[in-house]
Amino acid sequence: MQTFEPDPHLLEALARLEPTAWSGRVWRHTFADNPPDKANGRGARWNPPGTDALYASLERDTALAEAEHQVASQPIRPKAKRTIHQLDVELSGVLDLTDPVLLEGLGVDVAGLSRVDFTACQMVGGAVAFLGHEGVLVPSGRHAGVNLVVFVSNQGADTDFQVVDSEVIDPGREPAV
Repeated sequence: MQTFEPDPHLLEALARLEPTAWSGRVWRHTFADNPPDKANGRGARWNPPGTDALYASLERDTALAEAEHQVASQPIRPKAKRTIHQLDVELSGVLDLTDPVLLEGLGVDVAGLSRVDFTACQMVGGAVAFLGHEGVLVPSGRHAGVNLVVFVSNQGADTDFQVVDSEVIDPGREPAV
């Protein structure tokens, strides 16, 4: 397992931002029978390997666009059952990094969010998690929407996830985005 080494200047910049409580409905896509609260610890756009995170979107279409990109990047289209879950989430400490100027100042090329190189985003997300925040709001690289990344190990006593609905998506059907 890799160990994340946060950049001190990035930590300083993020420490100046005020976390806020966040609650609302999000959409989360899963494969097979994976539960909607199963974290990704292997690493993805906003979490370096070893930092467990749940990825969700504030809009259903954004969650579907993110999932379709993941499916399309596979050499063979997965045949596993796909489910989109609606979750009501309540977090006490979230950083809102949806402002493109703010992200650029943190070293993230907003125009490049759809690229495969996750290095800059992982540095920011890893630093947010290192500072103990429960989550971060970030722009989607796949759709004109917002994603919520929840850092599982930083969940507080006030953290709450409630599954509101789950819809199985036909594996052979192309969801309209």
